[in-house]
Amino acid sequence: MGGAATQADAGIPLWTFEWYSRNVSGTFNIVMGDRGRLVVPAEVRSRSGLTPGTPLVLLDAPDGMVLMTREQLSARVRHDLQGTDLVSELLRDRRSESSQEDAG
Repeated sequence: MGGAATQADAGIPLWTFEWYSRNVSGTFNIVMGDRGRLVVPAEVRSRSGLTPGTPLVLLDAPDGMVLMTREQLSARVRHDLQGTDLVSELLRDRRSESSQEDAG
């Protein structure tokens, strides 16, 4: 059959492309330089408001690396924990551990 290949033809789920276009502003190829230095492309620096001396955080995750500013990481953690009652969870865990120690 002629014509352009679609995502379905490639066996790639459509949601992958929708997620990418919604969450990724672009893909940039960079090369590790001398002493492990990386150059962040000017377009990314401009869009992200990065200036010399901006503190960055490199997360080493199971699926790859993520580079973000401290403010971006803080906002991400707040978003991920929104609605979570960490104090109650900690107390529940401690009480459970204490009960197991008393019983055992």
